Amino acid sequence: MNRGQSITVRLTLLFASVSTTVLLLLGLLIGALVEEHFEELDLDLLAGKLHAIQHVLAKAGSARELAALPEQLDDSLIGHHGLAVTVRTADGQPLFSSSEVVFPEALLADAGNPAATPRLWANSDGRQFRGIAAFPTTKISGQPALVVAVATDIAHHEHFMHTFRVALWSVVALAALLSGFLGWLAARRGLAPLREMQQRAADITASRLDQRLAVAEIPAELAEVAATLNGMLARLQESFRRLSDFSSDLAHELRTPLSNLLTQTQVTLGKARSVEEYREVLASNAEECQRLSRMVADMLFLARTDNEQLVPQRETIDLHQEASKLLEFYAALAEEKHIRLTLAGAARVRGDRLMLQRALGNLLANALQHTPDGGEIAVGIGAAGGVCERDDGNEESKTGVTLAVENTGETIPAEQLPRLFDRFYRADAARKRVADGGGSRTAATGENAAGSDQGSLGAGLGLGLAIVRSIALAHGGDASVSSANGVTRFLLRLPSA
Repeated sequence: MNRGQSITVRLTLLFASVSTTVLLLLGLLIGALVEEHFEELDLDLLAGKLHAIQHVLAKAGSARELAALPEQLDDSLIGHHGLAVTVRTADGQPLFSSSEVVFPEALLADAGNPAATPRLWANSDGRQFRGIAAFPTTKISGQPALVVAVATDIAHHEHFMHTFRVALWSVVALAALLSGFLGWLAARRGLAPLREMQQRAADITASRLDQRLAVAEIPAELAEVAATLNGMLARLQESFRRLSDFSSDLAHELRTPLSNLLTQTQVTLGKARSVEEYREVLASNAEECQRLSRMVADMLFLARTDNEQLVPQRETIDLHQEASKLLEFYAALAEEKHIRLTLAGAARVRGDRLMLQRALGNLLANALQHTPDGGEIAVGIGAAGGVCERDDGNEESKTGVTLAVENTGETIPAEQLPRLFDRFYRADAARKRVADGGGSRTAATGENAAGSDQGSLGAGLGLGLAIVRSIALAHGGDASVSSANGVTRFLLRLPSA
């Protein structure tokens, strides 16, 4: 598996590159300033000597005084090592030359040009010079024009700059290594909290999902990441808990019918029995098998919902009409327990008719099961604004529809309400069976609302409310429950037609 480059290495290289670049630019700037300073010093020296020579030539009033010029110039150059002077006529005849330095013709041609800059050149022996030239004046009448050139040896400057460059590159290389090492230390120290987070996260296993990262001990830059990880761990812990509870409940639910089947079969086979007795045992076994079949069908239904494979066949549905049919179907059961059924409100929704019949049938079956004799069940339909999910998965704000089923009875503790829609969950001993997810037989046609028989009211599988929420979510809505003052209220929110 390809792995990205280490953050420590990246920060080290970045730190070393930045510091090296800064030092290099600083060194180049200092070198340029030193070079410019040396040039200014040379120009001051050359200009001063050129002015002195021009002054000497300006005092020469005769050919004899001009002939004595070399001696005077030699005296003026005493102590100025590396300084070269030449005086010649405009046609190139030398009058004085202090050394064997060969002055370039381009330098002599710059004489009298105020815009000319000092020229650099190398002598035959490899020494470099910087020089300037000018036209001096004399008092000798008829004297041809003279050219004076002054140059200075810049070897000591070049030697200094060479030494400076070597020192600069050495310091830059050493600084790059040192800054890289310091950057590595700083990166390692700065990323220490991240390594600590990694170690603590590695210690979290399926059996230790209650552990969390200490956000207060983590730098602010990583605190948001730690908080996000803690939120993920909390969701994982809740998912593991639900999965564990579901597995345990599923095993318990399967054990009872399987145990009944096995026990009855073993007892029946213990001795010879009459045909009628065998028929009774087979009927009992068939009932248990039917219960197992409903449970498997409900589990498959919920699995399709979890995998987003449950696609409602949408059509316009009159909720008042569907609720009336289901209340008529359950009227006989309600009458046996002297429970009063009421219906109020009307609305239309777009959804799957059989799914919505199943959801409402499960809620009514649940309410009938847990409403005491002489109680009341009220179905209310109304409009409510909210955010609903469209078929393409996006959300839009539109007017929704609420479908509420209220029943009197015991108040459910608040801490148990969020788990009522969990699979196989029982709120308490009094609520041993929540209405099963097998759906309900419609009052209008007698068909199974979602492909399975409701069965007896007391034979719930503990999947009914889970299926109710799954159907609501499949339609872009939601389901909730509240219980207070002896009234429990289940509320479905659905998009309106």
